[in-house]
Parts: sequence; structure tokens; C-alpha cells
Amino acid sequence: MNFEHILFTKNSGVATIKFNRPKSFNALDLDSGSEIVAAIERCNEDEQIRAVIITGEGKAFCSGGDIAYFKKFLDTAPSEPFRDVIKYLNLAIIGIRRMPKPVIAAINGAVGGAGMSIAAACDLRISVASAKFRQAYTGIGMVGDGGWTIFVPLLTGFGKAMEMLLLDPVFDAKQAKEWGLVTVVVEDEKLNQTAFEIASKLAQGPTKAYAIAKENLNRSMIAHLESQLELERTGMIAASRTEDYVEGVRAFLEKRKPVFKGR
Repeated sequence: MNFEHILFTKNSGVATIKFNRPKSFNALDLDSGSEIVAAIERCNEDEQIRAVIITGEGKAFCSGGDIAYFKKFLDTAPSEPFRDVIKYLNLAIIGIRRMPKPVIAAINGAVGGAGMSIAAACDLRISVASAKFRQAYTGIGMVGDGGWTIFVPLLTGFGKAMEMLLLDPVFDAKQAKEWGLVTVVVEDEKLNQTAFEIASKLAQGPTKAYAIAKENLNRSMIAHLESQLELERTGMIAASRTEDYVEGVRAFLEKRKPVFKGR
């Protein structure tokens, strides 16, 4: 498969998957979602790849779903775009967790929505100091997807996850590390070097043992991942049929504060 919306490279046993829609802050749509799934599958199947880095091009890691794409369906079938986009997102999340190799999120910039879910699903998260994080779903009348409701509470704790969902704060990399969401914070110019050094070290390690340990953690902590992803998908579709969601998207695109009515 030839990639157009991501960049895929291999170097010394380390594969790098880079979101490559910088003009849209690497937002996910059908095309980019399908390519991410294909790249993850390639990493899984290629025995020469022993560690994986996921990162972004430009100023964002991944800002979440593509709001401009969702807007096209607001007046006719607002829930329609979520069916396929979430399908690819869920396949990517399952692929990351089932990957018998370490996966590192190299967070190069802004993270929001499904971008936070993808980063949280990875085994390690390295962030630039300038990165900004936001849950973002409830800010437009939506709910978490991509395993957000599993991974983020596991990393940060139930109370902090509820705080993010209800108050939707924007927070920086330092706070993300204090909350447990990020493993390492580095100066912006050192991200690529640090991520590759850690990935290379892992690639030279006992990867069979890593794979077994990762599977054991999966079974003990996220055994119900697939059922939770389906629950989130159902919730996203239900939320997308509300008046608040339509108002949230319009307000986001018009750069104004939404007026939610609980309908």
C-alpha cells in the first residue's frame, strides 16, 4: 500500500509512523485512518521491525477527528461519518495493543480527542515541553472513543479522567507528566533523537519477553478492550444525534463559545 496521508520509514529495526496532514493538525478522516491501520499491520508482520514510533508532522501529534469532515454531514446524517472513522480508529488501537513489539508515542505538538486515545494506547509516551493536551470530546458535545475511557483512567486515575471529561481543561506536558499521562518530557529539538534512542534500545532488547509481558498486561488490565471500544462507538453515534453535538461543531468552526441546551 502506498501511503499519502502518513509517512512510513524503517531504520535499524525501528519503524516510524508519522501522521502527515499538518494543515489539519493531523486530524483523522477515513483516508488517514485506513492508512494508519495498514501501517500498524505492516509493523506487526515485518520481523525486521522490533520497535515502533508514532508521531506527527508539523505542530500537532493528532488533534482528533476531522471536524471539517464531520461538518459535511451535520444537516443530513450527523452520525454517519463516525461509523467508518471509528472503525479504523478502533482497529488502530487494537493493533497497537496487540503489537508484540514496543510502541512509543513521540508527541511533537498538540494532542486532542482521538489523538490522546492513540497516545495513551501506546506503551510509552515522550512529549515535547511545548505540547498542549485537551480531552476535547465534551467540548463539542461528544464522548470519548478509541479506548479513552480505559487508557486515560488507567494512566491518570479515575478522578483526573473525570476532571478532563467534565471540565475539558487545556494542559501542558509538565502537567501531563505529573498526572501520569506522559512518560518523559524533552526539549522540542530533542524529541526525535530521544524517541529513536529509546526505540533503538528496546529494539535491541529481549523483544520476545517484551511481547509476553505486554500481552500479560493487556489480559490483566484491559481484557475487555474490544467490548469497551464498541460501547464507546455506540456512545459516539448516540451523542452525534443530539442537538448539542450539532451546536458544538458549528461553534468550533465559527470560533465561538457553544450554547448547549442538553438536547
